Amino acid sequence: MKFPELELTAHTGEIVAPARAPKAVVYFFPKAFTTGCTRETIRFNELYDKFREKGYEVFGVSTDSVETLKKFAEKYGVRFKLLSDKGGRLASQLGILRPTGTAERVTYILNGGEVVHVLRGLKSADEHADRALELAK
Repeated sequence: MKFPELELTAHTGEIVAPARAPKAVVYFFPKAFTTGCTRETIRFNELYDKFREKGYEVFGVSTDSVETLKKFAEKYGVRFKLLSDKGGRLASQLGILRPTGTAERVTYILNGGEVVHVLRGLKSADEHADRALELAK
């Protein structure tokens, strides 16, 4: 499956289309500053260098505003881009937008814009980073 080529605004102010990265891990999280989402983001941040060694860029996506994501990234020293899917267009195209307007916790591993793995329904939020690293080839 092709990952949608939507452009989103990063917490850094840049416009990014994750599908255009040669290799990417795109994880969706429901809401910044909540316990599970904070643990998940911290774990991706801890493993970021290992993802980079394998040639992967990491993107965290939520329906939070750019301003909220900027504060979240600053508080936890996030080294990769957090993308705002305000309004849930990307989550909706992927079928993971909840009735609450937030995205489900799902991680996509992309290679050349193609989805090669989808992680969902894992027991703990921070497990997404470890499993994604195992699957990133």
